[in-house]
Amino acid sequence: MFPRLKPFASATPQMRAALLEIGKAGGMMDAKDDLTKSPAELITNLALSANNPNNPNQTAGTTFMGQFLDHDMTFDQTSKLGIPTEPRRSPNARNPTLQLDSVYGLGPRGSPQLYNPADRAKLRIESGGLFEDLPRDANKVAILADPRNDENLMLAGLQAAFIKFHNRAVDYVRQQGATNRRDPDEDGDDDDRNSVEGVFQRARRLTVWHHQWMVVHEFLPLFIGQPLVNDIMSHGGRFFRPEEGEGYIPVEFSVAAYRFGHSLIRPSYRANLKGDNGAPFFGMIFAPGQVGSPDPIDLSGGARAPRRFIGWQTFFDFNDGNVKPNKIIDTRLSTPLFNLPIPTIFGFENGQPTSLPQRNLLRHLTFQLPSGQAIAREMGVPALSAGDLSDLQGLGVGLETSTPLLFYILREAHLMASGLTLGPVGGRIVGEVFAGMLKSDDESYLSVNRNWRPTLPARSGAVTGDFRMVDFLTFAGVDPTSRGQ
Repeated sequence: MFPRLKPFASATPQMRAALLEIGKAGGMMDAKDDLTKSPAELITNLALSANNPNNPNQTAGTTFMGQFLDHDMTFDQTSKLGIPTEPRRSPNARNPTLQLDSVYGLGPRGSPQLYNPADRAKLRIESGGLFEDLPRDANKVAILADPRNDENLMLAGLQAAFIKFHNRAVDYVRQQGATNRRDPDEDGDDDDRNSVEGVFQRARRLTVWHHQWMVVHEFLPLFIGQPLVNDIMSHGGRFFRPEEGEGYIPVEFSVAAYRFGHSLIRPSYRANLKGDNGAPFFGMIFAPGQVGSPDPIDLSGGARAPRRFIGWQTFFDFNDGNVKPNKIIDTRLSTPLFNLPIPTIFGFENGQPTSLPQRNLLRHLTFQLPSGQAIAREMGVPALSAGDLSDLQGLGVGLETSTPLLFYILREAHLMASGLTLGPVGGRIVGEVFAGMLKSDDESYLSVNRNWRPTLPARSGAVTGDFRMVDFLTFAGVDPTSRGQ
């Protein structure tokens, strides 16, 4: 995105040591949550997580929707931590669009394992517990286009919700065909539209376009603020302008700016209200010693049991008083993230750190990213001063004036936007990449029909021309009312 800017630092042993120091457990980025307390106490007693203050403008689900979006856009399977690598030599294993290939894979023909053999227009979904679960093999390994979407219970729940949404869309388009009615976004002739392939493609487009609408109208404003969304959508990108059909994900986004979501993660969550023998199921995001357990006490993925489902009223606002807030964006991350379970680290190699902040910072050396200050100057926006980053000065390698982009963006959000949204550097990178992906994709709603509005019913049952996450979950049938929860 900024190829002419020089790297923030050289990959010297001293610089590597400084980055490891910044991101170590108990260090300056550790929120120092009291993990001797129960998951429920960490939620209900804010003093136990004093360094993770609430963001009143976001709900807890924003974190995991952001993670789901990341897995649909980027997947780096080749680069090595801290070893300089030319970005063009690290291919992206995901399609750099918002077409949900992490859900659909290569379609019914290219990824038949993802689809219902009795109805090839529908995706596979299973249960085995109280509610829906991902399809799994005999070893309980999820059958997915992207294995990362079984990393934790919330991601697995979102993947299952998208599967159920698509399957409901299949029923919807078949009903539309039976009554000879068409949605405004349909195309194709009558001979093809009611075939299995035709039904699948129509249902996929409904799912993808409603998903893209939520990204533009709900989640992107939460990430970067509505004024910046309006500016980018009206005037286009200033620094990221991919050609049509040639979208890509710049490393400034994938390695740094979009990893702001790691700052949003809380140490524990209430997964549901009644799943644990009629009581709420609380769990740490990760807890030691749970790998391989058939019913872990934490919220890790890879297991199936009656209580292992997500009650979405905790994560999105159904106006029932049960939703929980997100935390603000800042340079402090929840303590469990400083010791990730190895199975959650794709491609882990012996000797690598298990601290998520350390891994993030080392990737700045891998891809030789420019500093946050250099990008601020390139953008023509106010840059943070050395005083704003004085906690880095003691490391003795000049990071207070040439700061790793992710750390800079997190500090910028805290100081310039009170942690409620990203600041000017982080916000513009994130906003322009999302807008650029949609505008360069010739199948997105912005490219096919910029004036399109959602055609599926909202939570109220009426078609309103708007669509939010609570509407999405309701149409999928995983909302509290549909479950009697």
